[in-house]
Amino acid sequence: MIAFLWLGWSDVILLAGPCAIASFILLLNEIRARFFAGRAHGARAVVVDGSNVMYWRDGTPQIEPVQEVVRYLTARGYKAGVMFDANAGYLLAGSYLGDKALSKLLKLPVASVQVVPKGSPADPFILDAAREMGAFVVSNDRFRDWAEVYPEVATPGHLVKGAYRQGQLWVDFAVNGDVGKAA
Repeated sequence: MIAFLWLGWSDVILLAGPCAIASFILLLNEIRARFFAGRAHGARAVVVDGSNVMYWRDGTPQIEPVQEVVRYLTARGYKAGVMFDANAGYLLAGSYLGDKALSKLLKLPVASVQVVPKGSPADPFILDAAREMGAFVVSNDRFRDWAEVYPEVATPGHLVKGAYRQGQLWVDFAVNGDVGKAA
């Protein structure tokens, strides 16, 4: 307490700023480490933008499209990781749902599901994970705001679109050499 009085508020703020930035970097590294835990080296990996995919059927947030996309990818030998914005639980269930709750809904290991911290956009987490795993991203988002930092979003096949057509899941794997219509 005496140190704070002696230093003054401007000095405290000067010390607190770098500490806050360092804390955020450590948090980001921990989230990445946990997300990548248990991933097989060399496996075909894919990052699913859960907050985008949950709107694919009827334009309303639902967990079922995300479940179906995960089943579709798994059936084709992909290792799927799903990332959500912090508000996904509120949109799906009216309350916050963390990694564990969403992993149960998706029937995936907790390490394969991530809810990004409140106040942080999911986009850089999704794009960082895809970059580090050499994975592609399943999303209808084009990530244009992030193209300068992540130029790979302009590479054909890096971003894979999907939708429901006549009630059937459709995933555009034409560039990746996979079949488009879900079984």
